[in-house]
Amino acid sequence: MNESIELREIPFRDETVFQGILIRVNHMMVKLPDGRTAKREIIHHNGGVGVVPVDADGNVTLVRQHRIALDQVMLEIPAGKLDSADEDPLLAAHRELEEETGLRAERMVPLITTIPTPGYCNERLFLYLATGLSQYQAHLDADEFVRAVKMPLSKAVSMVMRGELCDAKSALALLMAERML
Repeated sequence: MNESIELREIPFRDETVFQGILIRVNHMMVKLPDGRTAKREIIHHNGGVGVVPVDADGNVTLVRQHRIALDQVMLEIPAGKLDSADEDPLLAAHRELEEETGLRAERMVPLITTIPTPGYCNERLFLYLATGLSQYQAHLDADEFVRAVKMPLSKAVSMVMRGELCDAKSALALLMAERML
C-alpha cells in the first residue's frame, strides 16, 4: 500500500473560530488512518518572503527589530508578509528589501520555499538571495521600526552556528546563501 495513503488524515468538518488581521484559525475534524477521529487547530497565513542581500564585497544587510511575541530584539534577514495569498513572492521580496533596507537588487535568486510550522500552520516562506545591490532610501511601514546592520556574510553565518542568530528563516537562508556563493 502507498505510504502516503496510509498516513493521510481526511478532513470532514472545518470551522473558522477566529479571523484576525494576519491569521485565520480553524478547528478541523479529521478521520485518522485507523478510522478514529481527531480535532486539529489550523492557522491560515498568506505566507511571507525573506531576502539575503549580499553586496559585491561579501557583506550582508540584516535588520534588527523588536519582536513583541518574544519581547526580544532579533537580528533577521529583511522579510515581510505577502499582502494576499496570490501575491507574487518575487515582487514581495523586492518590495520588502527596499522598504526595510533601502536596497534594490538586480538579481533575486530563489533559495527555498520553506514551511516553518507544518504541525498547525499552512504558512510558506519564500527565501531569496539578492545580489547586484544599489542603495536607495528605506521607507518603512508606519508601524515598523527596524535598524539595518551590515556585516560580512561569514560573520552572520558564524553567529548562526553559535546560536546567536536563531530566527529560523534567517538561519536557513544565510546558510543556503553562503553555500550558494
